[in-house]
Amino acid sequence: MRSTFHGLETARRSLFTQTAALYTTGHNIANANTTGYSRQIVNMTAAQSMEAYGLIRSTVPGQMGSGVEFTSITRVREKFLDDQYRNENKSFGDYSIRQDTLEKLETIVNEPSESGVRTVIANFFNAWSELSKSPENADGRKIVREQALALTDALNHTAKQLSDLKNDLTENVDIRAGEINSRLQGIAQLNRSIAKLEGLGDNANDLRDQRDQLADELSKMINITVTEQSDGYKIDMGGTELVAGFDEPAPVTGDMLTDAVASGDLNSGEVYGMILSRDTYVQGYINDLDRLANTLANGDIEVTLPKGSVIPEGTTLTNADGSTTLYTGSVAGRTLTDDTKVVLKGLNALHQLGYNTSSTPTGLPFFTNADGSTGTITAASITLNKQIADNPTKISASMRVNDDGTLIEGNNSLSVLFSQARDLRFNFGSAGDPNLNTVDAYFRSIAGQLGVQSEEAIRQMNNSKGLVDQIDGRRQSVSGVSLDEEMSNMIKFQHAYNAAARNMTMIDEMLDKVINGMGVVGR
Repeated sequence: MRSTFHGLETARRSLFTQTAALYTTGHNIANANTTGYSRQIVNMTAAQSMEAYGLIRSTVPGQMGSGVEFTSITRVREKFLDDQYRNENKSFGDYSIRQDTLEKLETIVNEPSESGVRTVIANFFNAWSELSKSPENADGRKIVREQALALTDALNHTAKQLSDLKNDLTENVDIRAGEINSRLQGIAQLNRSIAKLEGLGDNANDLRDQRDQLADELSKMINITVTEQSDGYKIDMGGTELVAGFDEPAPVTGDMLTDAVASGDLNSGEVYGMILSRDTYVQGYINDLDRLANTLANGDIEVTLPKGSVIPEGTTLTNADGSTTLYTGSVAGRTLTDDTKVVLKGLNALHQLGYNTSSTPTGLPFFTNADGSTGTITAASITLNKQIADNPTKISASMRVNDDGTLIEGNNSLSVLFSQARDLRFNFGSAGDPNLNTVDAYFRSIAGQLGVQSEEAIRQMNNSKGLVDQIDGRRQSVSGVSLDEEMSNMIKFQHAYNAAARNMTMIDEMLDKVINGMGVVGR
């Protein structure tokens, strides 16, 4: 049969349930701007009836309801959208780093501009052109020296900027490794904390939000796969396990991440973008600039030596057909009787074919490394030959001497060849894979390639960002807190609470009448 106080119990359960709903609504409102927070809901269900169906039961028809209970408080979250978000977030992290690196490279290369490498290259050849007008003029040689120093300084400075950018990327990989370790440690700790709480029957909603937020941040840095197991999240990077359940994660280092790129385990995310930018983009442009410097100084170049040129004693020249000729003996024996095509080893070999003073010493190598060597020259080490830098009169402008070996004053044959070298095609490749191009065209191709790569990175980054924003918008529509919705819920739960309270007051009045008002007639 029905209990006398059944109505009070029903009202009490309603009060407790609506209170939980109001508190949860307040919690949602408080965290409306908390990153990674998922709105929470109170799951209500009708309480078990007073009498269940059975052989021994009251004969009163129907079952008497006993109010409402809440079975759990759960967060609203959709795993499918989480997986989609993390899958797109890694691509956005990758392309954002590429775009940033290429933007910095564009600033370093600084083309087209009036102060870039192309300008100093043009000024260098212009200085030779001016010297050819007055080859006996000391001022012309000083201008050539200054423009040569400006060219080598520009190459040195650009190479240093590229090297600094490469070092910055390497340092950033190590910094990201530390951030990855921090997040993996956090996920492992949350795995343990969530298991302890949920082992008691509770839902660790806020801790799960924190763990998902760490996984989201991790997904931008590296490509990860998140698998939920009985003991918590298992995080993998390709075939490499980073954290699993309660186990302490293995430390991640910059070298380990670099090796992961080589093995294919790391193939997206910010760290991948850094390593790719460092080893492909930045190192590629360092190699291009080194090739430019070395080719300018020592690269194969086909030059037509004018008739009447006197080849320095003991010089061996490679003819256009690949044969070689040794020039030795008297001045007459070393004088070219016709225009002759030869293949020289860059501007160094060309300068060594000339004469520079009345005492007619032969020309020096024009460019050297910083240590004075003339082997393979890099953009970081190229410099004007110290002897020429200290004494510009050692700049050769002539290829003609008198029969007694004295310099023919006013001859400009070598300076003319230098000024024409801007239009000559150097071999920027190798003997088996030639890449014939002028110095200016080669550098233009470097700048052009950079522009195309940068434009492509911007396009890819914008596309990835659009996808990430779209998926995140869908996630927020499911998991995000809507203040309008929460206010509506708050009013709804408040009215339900007030009604339950009024119901309890009504039952209290009824019981008061029964207890205190019945059985007193006739007293």
